[in-house]
Order: sequence, then structure tokens, then C-alpha cells
Amino acid sequence: MLIHPWDAPRDDAEWQQWLAGHDFGQLAVNGLPGEPPHVQPLHFAYDAGRREVVSHLARPNPLWPALEAGPDVLLSVVDDYVFVPGPWQAAPDVPPEHGTPTSFYTAVQLRCRAHVVDDPEEKAELLNRQVDHFQPMGGSARAVAGEAPYGRMLAGIRGLRLEVTDVRAKFKYASHKPAEVRDRIAAGLAARGGPGDGRARDHLLRRQEA
Repeated sequence: MLIHPWDAPRDDAEWQQWLAGHDFGQLAVNGLPGEPPHVQPLHFAYDAGRREVVSHLARPNPLWPALEAGPDVLLSVVDDYVFVPGPWQAAPDVPPEHGTPTSFYTAVQLRCRAHVVDDPEEKAELLNRQVDHFQPMGGSARAVAGEAPYGRMLAGIRGLRLEVTDVRAKFKYASHKPAEVRDRIAAGLAARGGPGDGRARDHLLRRQEA
């Protein structure tokens, strides 16, 4: 992922706060020799204190042999994306129709070392961590190895602990453009009001103020 200096996060807190509100991404695993990479959509829970991601997948998933052969993986999370029409991007001294269209988005990529979890008790602990993240209000039974209602189901999954070794983040919201152009884009997003436009506009204005 290309990250221009003006698209880089201001500090670690910027991408960490954004990622705290996102828990669905795509896990990229190198394929075995002669095979393409595996790209697996999945829910996950990111633990900033432990610098790790926890998740799980079905035991029949075809990516397991590739992941065990090459445990260095990439978890990619992208959101707050919109299409920006060319006229909105035009420099102040050129005709609007000469503007270049582009995309705005936030992307965080976590490079990780994968650890497969097969021990039933460890899987139960991992699953409970995920439930605590996704259902903080409770309402579900706890997973306990060998006990109902989930104990017998643990054999059908394998757990994943992803040890985060590096982070790359990008906030692509015209931070290098003149104030006049950024204001025009912000006004266009507000007027269009499409999916994602409000969040993209918030990022543009927030980074402009910073």
C-alpha cells in the first residue's frame, strides 16, 4: 500500500481509535507453491494491550495448510470510502472539468504472525474473548471445553491468535490539497449525502483542523 506523507496517520492514536470501531476485515495468507493467496473475510477482535488479534475459522477451511506453511499474514481493514468526482478536485486555476477523480478511504493493515489454537480449553478462552467484544451486554452462555452448550462444537473450529508485528495505516482525504479545494470537496460530500459521505467528510475536516 502506497502511503504518501500527507496520508499517513498523525500518530498511533489516530489509527488505533479508528480500528477500535472496526472489527471486520480480510485476512490474506500466502498460497502454497503454485497457488494464489487465500483472502478470508472474517470478524475479529483486536486487543491493543496485547498487540494481538483473535478470531476463529471452521476446521474445513482450505487456508489452514497454507497458513501453517507460511504463518506471516496480513489483516486488511478498509472503510469510510467514497468516490470523489473530478470537478470537486479541480485546482483553483483550472476548469472544473479538468479535475481528476479519486477515492477517499481509511485503511489499516496489520502484519501478523499467526498462531493456530487447537487445544479445547484455549479455544474456549479465545471464543469467550470474542464474545465479550461483540456482545458486551452478555446474553450468551460461556464456552467451556467438554461442557454444553458449546463444548462439543469446539472440535469443528480452529482458533487464531495473530501476533501483530507491524502496522501500516492510511487516511486518504486530500490533506495535501489547498484549503479552497478541501472546502469544495467537503461541501460536495455534504450535499450528496450518500453512503459513507458523512464519515469521509468528518475525516477530511478533522485532518484539516489538525
